[in-house]
Amino acid sequence: MTVMPNPVELRHFIDLKDLSGETLRLILDVARRWKTARRGWPKGMPDMPALLSGHTLAMIFEKSSTRTRVSFEVAMQQLGGQSLVLTGDNMQLGRGETVGDTARVMGRYVDAIMIRAYAHDSVVELARDSGVPVINALTDRSHPCQLMADIMTFEEHRGPIRGRTLAWVGDGNNVATSLIEAAVRFGFSLRLGCPDGYKPDAEAVAWAIAQGGDVMVTDDPVEAVKGVAAVLTDTFVSMGDSRTGGRMKALAPYQVNAHLMANAAPDALFLHCLPAHRGEEVTADVIDGPASVVWDEAENRLHVQKAILAWCLGKF
Repeated sequence: MTVMPNPVELRHFIDLKDLSGETLRLILDVARRWKTARRGWPKGMPDMPALLSGHTLAMIFEKSSTRTRVSFEVAMQQLGGQSLVLTGDNMQLGRGETVGDTARVMGRYVDAIMIRAYAHDSVVELARDSGVPVINALTDRSHPCQLMADIMTFEEHRGPIRGRTLAWVGDGNNVATSLIEAAVRFGFSLRLGCPDGYKPDAEAVAWAIAQGGDVMVTDDPVEAVKGVAAVLTDTFVSMGDSRTGGRMKALAPYQVNAHLMANAAPDALFLHCLPAHRGEEVTADVIDGPASVVWDEAENRLHVQKAILAWCLGKF
């Protein structure tokens, strides 16, 4: 009787807390090397070697996207593979088919699935039933690919992030949740300045503290940014949220402006996952000023996602 080998354990990229700090660091190191190796190349030229030649990535979008779609599509092209785009309203997933059934079919057609979804449970279910690696490109709970780009960007400008202190100001949303997990996995301190009603996910904060992380939540934005090496924020109105007067009034004191940045370290960086609304969560003089690294941050989505794709498919 022929004994079949055990299948290789699938490598999903769903939340930073699911992976070790060593694995996340490896992914960042690869992303950095690959970025350097391509310097000066045309954007559409495949890497040498093209590690994902013959591989296909399905990209499912329940939410609209600019940076996520373009960066993943170009990432697959540079890695020598191909991608296809599906939206929730033009596939059966948007007409009543269960996520599990969709997953079982998609896994027969493609080598990996990237999904930008509303419900985090949809991504978890997709990973459970697809039989191929699944990458979380944003859910209402978390945005891990963005945080990998943020860490890469900080370290390009300021060196190792371990032992540094960063601040999040504004709505304690999905990006803030991934930032909390990143603080634990990469060993930096985190201060979150958020008003009542917009605090970060309590379970994420409790997990971080239980893991020995240095995470503090305050309703004072000045206390949050005092002396920090970087200030991060996001739009006050995320996809799926309503632009109510109460929301905008509660978050207005948490705008990142020159006065708030003056409380951070003199060389503090400003990061924003984009898109930005100048005059709301950030003023133009900050996002367009010398402290801002948002364009490097946006570019690094491409480089870290290439490394995530290659890692998920077992190329390193």
